[in-house]
Amino acid sequence: MCLKFEKISAFSRGILHQLLVDGYSFDNRWRTCFEKDWLEFDNFFFDNLSIADQYGFITVLGDEPIGHISWDPRSGPEYVSIGHNCITSRYKGNGYGKRQLQEAIDRISRYGGLKKIIVTTNSNLIAPHNYESVGFQLCQRRKNESNSAFSGDYLDYEMKL
Repeated sequence: MCLKFEKISAFSRGILHQLLVDGYSFDNRWRTCFEKDWLEFDNFFFDNLSIADQYGFITVLGDEPIGHISWDPRSGPEYVSIGHNCITSRYKGNGYGKRQLQEAIDRISRYGGLKKIIVTTNSNLIAPHNYESVGFQLCQRRKNESNSAFSGDYLDYEMKL
C-alpha cells in the first residue's frame, strides 16, 4: 500500500480529533486531559481550511487516514514549531510516524530564511526517539507538574536549518 500526504480539506470535520483520540488510546488519561483542546484544534483547522492545508496534512495509507501533523509558522523566520503529530495505534511501530515527520520537515524547510524547527513532547512517549531519529537535538528538559504529569517531563527539541 502506498503512503500519501493529503490536504486536510479533503476530509471531514472531526478527522483530526478522531486521529488524536486513537493515537493516544493507549492511556485514557490523555483523552481526559486534552480532548477539549483536540476538539478546538479540529474546529480551528476546519474553520480555516487555507491555514490547515498550508500548515499540516493527513497521512493516508491506501485509502485510510492513519495520522496527521501540523506546525505553527508565526514565529518565523526565527523558528517554526511542530504542533500535533500522531499516528493511529494500529499503525504505530511501522515507520509511518518517521516518514510523516520527515515530510513535514521537508515542507517546513522550504520556507526561506528559517533558522530552526522546534517541538515539545513528553518523556514517557515514543516521540522523543522519533524526533531524535530525524536529527532533532534535546535542548531542555522541564518538570511536568500539570494534570498531565503522568506523561513525563516536557522535552524541548530543536533542529537547526
